[in-house]
Amino acid sequence: MSELLSVSDANFDQEVLQAPEAVLVDFWAPWCGPCLAIAPTVEKLAAAYAGKLKVVKLNVDESPNVAGRFGVQSIPTLIFFRGGQEKDRVIGLTSEAELRKHIDGVQG
Repeated sequence: MSELLSVSDANFDQEVLQAPEAVLVDFWAPWCGPCLAIAPTVEKLAAAYAGKLKVVKLNVDESPNVAGRFGVQSIPTLIFFRGGQEKDRVIGLTSEAELRKHIDGVQG
């Protein structure tokens, strides 16, 4: 598994909404095949954008409140936040190139 920061219902606001930089939140669960398939791509992007984009993971089984708050219906769902606001969302297994386009758009 990754070394990415895991966030939960308890620390989501502090780690994501109050973060000075853009944040990508990977909503996932350990039983979700597509979530496990996209994880290496998310980790690679975290390394590629280190210092410019904070990347965190949220296990929807362990933190259902945050998932519900943002209307996460299916996983994987990747939500991009900046300045405490949702800026973009990608649902399902997505290519690295497509995710890079979303990241570049959010960083503006």
